[in-house]
Order: sequence, then C-alpha cells, then structure tokens
Amino acid sequence: MMAAQKINEAHDHIAKAEKCLKTSMTKWKPDYDGAASEMAKAAVAFKNAKQFDQAKDAYLKEAEYHTENKTLFHAAKAIEQAGMMLKEMKRMSEAIELIEKASVMYVENGTSGTAGMALDRAGKLIEPMDLEKAVDLYQKAASVFENEDRLRQAAELLGKASRLLVRLRRLDEAAVSLQKEKNMYKEIENYPTCFKKTIAQVLVHLHRGDFVAADKCVRESYSLPGFSGSEDCVAMETLLAGYDEQDEDQVYRVCNSPLLKYMDNDYAKLAISLKVPGGGGKKKKSPGAPQEGAGGAPPVDEEDDYDGGLC
Repeated sequence: MMAAQKINEAHDHIAKAEKCLKTSMTKWKPDYDGAASEMAKAAVAFKNAKQFDQAKDAYLKEAEYHTENKTLFHAAKAIEQAGMMLKEMKRMSEAIELIEKASVMYVENGTSGTAGMALDRAGKLIEPMDLEKAVDLYQKAASVFENEDRLRQAAELLGKASRLLVRLRRLDEAAVSLQKEKNMYKEIENYPTCFKKTIAQVLVHLHRGDFVAADKCVRESYSLPGFSGSEDCVAMETLLAGYDEQDEDQVYRVCNSPLLKYMDNDYAKLAISLKVPGGGGKKKKSPGAPQEGAGGAPPVDEEDDYDGGLC
C-alpha cells in the first residue's frame, strides 16, 4: 500500500515537472529549476517505493534539467544518485560509469574534493568484485586530491591502491605507489607513517627479488627524523641482514614479530610468506615454533594458503 502511494506521488511530481517545462504567451522560457526540483522529488518517491530503475531515470532527468539551467554541480549530484540506484540493482559497472561521469563534472565545476570523495566511494563499491577497477578509481581519486594539494587524502587513497596492487601481485607497480605515498607523508611531516611505508617497501622489494632496492629504501629513511634506532629501523636492518646471509631463522623471527604480523593484511601476508633466496641457508627453528615457519613457508605463488589468517 505504501509503495503504491509513493509511486503515485512520484508520478504527480513528474506531471508537475512537465508543467514547469511548458511555455506560453506569458511564459517564454521553460522553468528548468522548477522541473529539476520536481524530478528530484519524484526520484526520492520512486526510491522509497524501491522502484530503483524508475528512480534512476528520474535522477537522470533531473540532471538533464540542471544542465539546461547551467547548475552543473547539482547535475553531477543527480548523476551520482542515478549511479547509486544502479548499485541497488546490482548493476555495478553501469553504476561506476555514472559516478565517474559525475566526478568529471565536479572537477569541471571546481569542486574537486567532491569528485575525489565520489571516486573513493566508487572504489569501495567495486572492490569486492573487481580489484583492478578499484585500483584505477583509488588512483584517480588520489590524483584529484594531489592536484588540490590535499596530500593527506591523496596519500590515504594511494595506500588503498598500493595494498590492492600487492594483492594482485602487481609488485612493480606497488613499489612505485608505495614510494609516492611515502614521499607525500614525508612532505606533510607524518614521519611514523613513513617508517611503516618503509617496512612495506622492503617486503615488496624482497618479494620482487630486489635486495638492492629494499636496502636503498632503508638507507634513504635514515634521513627521516626519528627513524634511525627506531623499532622499525632495527627490524628492517635485522631482516635485510638475515636475508643477505640466508639466515632463515632470523628472517622468520622478524617476519613473524608483532610489528610485521599486525600490519595491513596484504603486507602481513608478504611477511609471513617471505623466503630467503635458495631456501637452504642457516635454519634453527626454536622449540614450539609453528610448523609454517620460514623453512616451511610456501613459495610466493602459493600464498593463498594464508588467506584465512590474519584477516
């Protein structure tokens, strides 16, 4: 009963919108502002009646009228809302397409912050279904915020992209993304976060088989206030020394320490699956150590064994 009432209400608003568009001898121009307002009310009524397809169409009509009225920010908002109706119908790729279109309009309208937030929301929506697309959206959102000199937001969004790149095993790109993140945090003088990014960089580079790049990241971090002698610094020096000397026990101890095990899940998985090159170095498992220690850790491409842990 309530749904039928809302649908009738929506149709009443559509009729009023159409009336706003009519011209006459005394009204030469269509009232696009009034039509947009009525169409917005129709969209909400359809949405409350769970008629999402009709709500989407109403929002797109509202956007059309705002565009005619040169109120582009409101047009973008209506397009974004139409995207959210498609999300309700589980039509995700179409939803993302509309949200991206809205974000371009926000930027053109000079409201880049709103564009960045819209792209971030789109990334969250698509992440469970399409990691590749989520990376793209987070990177676009980061770029929007970076252009506005809002580096904290840009770095946070790059952080989301970096983690997903690790999950996708696109480690070369993850290394570049992490360096960019770290540079931003350095610029805003958030040094403790720079330390954590250094750990992530080391893990990514070692999984790439690039010890020199991992070592360089640590050496470059000595210039960061407070890094030298910190827990993060000591752990990375110990890890690199153990890796270089093929000391599996030392690598295992660092990689399974709380400092690394309780990082973001994607980096924690890199830590607990790290193997020393050759896998035949010094190995001295301590009593009671878990069986999946460094010597028995699976190779990188079998990392899925850890999917149930540390989530």
